[in-house]
Amino acid sequence: MKNPFIAILALMLSYPAFAEDAAQVMLIGTFHFKDPGMDTVKVKDIDVFAEESQQYLQEFANRLAGFKPTRVLLEYNPKNEELLNQRYDEYLSGDYDLGANEIYQLGFRIARLARLDGVQSFDHRELEWQAEAMFEYAKKHDSPEMAEFNRIIERYTTEEEKARAGLSLRELLIRTNDPLKDRMNMDLYLATNSIGAGDGYSGADSTASWWHRNFRMYANIQEVAQPGERIIVIGGSGHMAILKGLLAIDSRLVGVEIDPYF
Repeated sequence: MKNPFIAILALMLSYPAFAEDAAQVMLIGTFHFKDPGMDTVKVKDIDVFAEESQQYLQEFANRLAGFKPTRVLLEYNPKNEELLNQRYDEYLSGDYDLGANEIYQLGFRIARLARLDGVQSFDHRELEWQAEAMFEYAKKHDSPEMAEFNRIIERYTTEEEKARAGLSLRELLIRTNDPLKDRMNMDLYLATNSIGAGDGYSGADSTASWWHRNFRMYANIQEVAQPGERIIVIGGSGHMAILKGLLAIDSRLVGVEIDPYF
């Protein structure tokens, strides 16, 4: 009988890494330039309208437009697709001043420079992080994992506040896309994963719901990533940490590094 491991390995080696005209996808993680207050870690907004930041954003957008994207995908509620593209049309005609959010400051700028007709959402809001049962279980059982989770949040908040107070926008974006930062973002959800293990698994279910939402967001990217497309995706670093990992193992798409564009 043939060794099944050898057979699988042979199949993997014979499988082409990428199709010749596979879509190229660049994932850009951001912190929220204008925080809507929905994230677990809450810190003071930076002033993206400061002259230095505005100059950098324009230069950064120019470099990203040089990638010649065919699509710009952004993190906003899909229900607002028509509204956001109405604003984009107004921006093209000079009738809309860019808001502070990265959707506008980066997404709209890049799309305009790339001469795109519009932008689109890759977000998914029907399935959010479902942590209520986990929090209730942790409170009832005085779970040490939750105490550790709170310590991590406190440390992250302190570090983020310090970074925003002392770093330029360029440095902040580089920091946000650092692989170590991506690992920390994913690890946060594993800190509570064992809560309720063997007794309902509320921690694991909570973690799975966060990954589930991100799998759906990645599916939205895959859907539009047809052969020949060149796609820039901009979203919160918590999402991008997971999406980067999926893109790295997806043999149907080609990941493009963001580092050279900073």
